[in-house]
Amino acid sequence: MAPVVTSVSPAQGPPAGGTSVTITGSGFTGATMVRFGANGTIFVLVSDTQITAKTPAGAGTVQVTVTAPTGTSTQNVFLTYTPAPVLTTLSPPSGPTAGGNVVTVNGTDLAGTTSVKFGSNSAVLLTNTATQITVIAPAGTGTVNVTVTTAGGTSNALAYTYAAVPIPAISSLSPTSGPTAGGNVVTINGTDLAGTTSVKFGASPATILTNTATQITVSAPAGTGTVNVTVTTAGGTSNPLPYFYLAAPTLSDLSPHLGPATGGNTVTVFGTNLTLTNAVTFGGNPATAINVVSDNQLTVTAPAGSGTVVVTVTTPGGTSTAATGNPYYTHLGAPALTSLTPSHGADLGGDAIVLGGSNLTYTDAVPFGGVPASFSAISDTQVVVTSPGGAPGTVNVVVHTPAGNSNTLPYIYDPS
Repeated sequence: MAPVVTSVSPAQGPPAGGTSVTITGSGFTGATMVRFGANGTIFVLVSDTQITAKTPAGAGTVQVTVTAPTGTSTQNVFLTYTPAPVLTTLSPPSGPTAGGNVVTVNGTDLAGTTSVKFGSNSAVLLTNTATQITVIAPAGTGTVNVTVTTAGGTSNALAYTYAAVPIPAISSLSPTSGPTAGGNVVTINGTDLAGTTSVKFGASPATILTNTATQITVSAPAGTGTVNVTVTTAGGTSNPLPYFYLAAPTLSDLSPHLGPATGGNTVTVFGTNLTLTNAVTFGGNPATAINVVSDNQLTVTAPAGSGTVVVTVTTPGGTSTAATGNPYYTHLGAPALTSLTPSHGADLGGDAIVLGGSNLTYTDAVPFGGVPASFSAISDTQVVVTSPGGAPGTVNVVVHTPAGNSNTLPYIYDPS
């Protein structure tokens, strides 16, 4: 009965050959030939079930066969010739003598890496693809060769230099807080920041925008609560500084919702997360005299404007939206009177008088010589008033709205 081959171990080797493999099966007694594909090789018959052999040079995936006086094996047992890895770059190409920093190794045929050496010292393998490996560098001194070993062999060497790189130190953040959504620019000041490889907010990496020896700018990642910001260079990781994630403010109501188009009146704003308010706008126009009363209330002086606008509040946590509450404010034109019909009536009062004019919709008072009259605003151009009693003679009639007082028109009380 012909030999039977069940396995070969290892099942990979470099194209140059020379890998020692163990062939397992049965019927090997008297074996006269071991082939890898079409190529024969030297071998040692260990037993009827085991042979050791050296792989010949080859390429691709080839069948492993054993020939004995009883015939040649036919089983589909294969060995794959794997190209040796090739290294192209190291990033960074240097690091601290204490090691511990992450180094990225780029190249080709890196899949299945079994060892990464810095000189004679092994690195800790973190990630491995066919074109890139990340490792934790071991401790070392001077300049050493970095090599990668796979089943295909050992790569070319790239130089890595151990240097006495100072550990970075950070002294301040600006700003020290920001929105939970992230995306804001934070400036980090300190020393020995050149060559920064990572800035973290807690466990989340920030996007590095600029980097000098004394200052870094980053785009903050999303987060919540209070986290530590750290900077990592080839010298190690810096001291931490706290950064505060703030919820965006919300605006629930205003008092009043109406005011003169010229602005200048005081408006109370109600909402949440208002403590750090740094801007309030009415339809994009900035309010002034911001006074934070509590985390839920503040007062401002309204700017000039026109029509109905959305009021927004901005803090380091972001800007409020109109999604909730009633953040709408209406700028009103000053009321104006053009006519009283009739313009005189009995001194006992009780006469119905039509006031004509403009911007009268929000009329809240109509005094006759200072005496309040009952009224009903019919439209923006007409108010119907019941005259109060008064002494015979002429008094001034004025209309008041949240935008202020109108001009005056005379009304004559006739003696009864």
